[in-house]
Amino acid sequence: MNFKDKFHNWRRKQRWNKQYRKGRWDNLKGEKERSRYEKIIEFSNKYGNKNPDILDLGSGEGVLLDYFNSSTISSFDGMDFSSVSIKKANETNREKGSFVCADLHSFKPENSYDIIVLNEAFYYIHETKKSEVIETMIKHLKPNGIFLVSIYREGLGCWEYFKNETFKELDFTTVTTNEEKTYWKIGVYKLA
Repeated sequence: MNFKDKFHNWRRKQRWNKQYRKGRWDNLKGEKERSRYEKIIEFSNKYGNKNPDILDLGSGEGVLLDYFNSSTISSFDGMDFSSVSIKKANETNREKGSFVCADLHSFKPENSYDIIVLNEAFYYIHETKKSEVIETMIKHLKPNGIFLVSIYREGLGCWEYFKNETFKELDFTTVTTNEEKTYWKIGVYKLA
């Protein structure tokens, strides 16, 4: 990224922190998001390894972990761009959960995972870094591991990174709500 892009990335981080402080993203814990989280859990159980180690990229306050039955997972690491959301995630004592603040553009996981969730985060990655981020995450995917990608609405500029010869699509669905413009597309991918 050039200097201008790095500056915009820094400004976006400030905006996210401000929004989390003001409660702008409290709706992620609400009923409208439930069906999306439940579909991620369903796909995790159906296609993921048993007792998985999970990495949630774009974890926010760790809402996804709250949907998992802690007895069915080995570990859950969450990463988010917002230091405020990570502080909130760490204030709640969640069994098997660990949360760190990092920039997905340069994040290097310390562990390997059975399931890597790109949780409403992939479209925020700068276009020049998307392939690099995927390559980094591939290096941290365990054998038979899966990528779960959740994108709000269409996710233009995102799906072509998964619908190619590198990945095999295991499942793909659209999760809708009673609001016409509120829907998510969720895909499950393995390395081809």
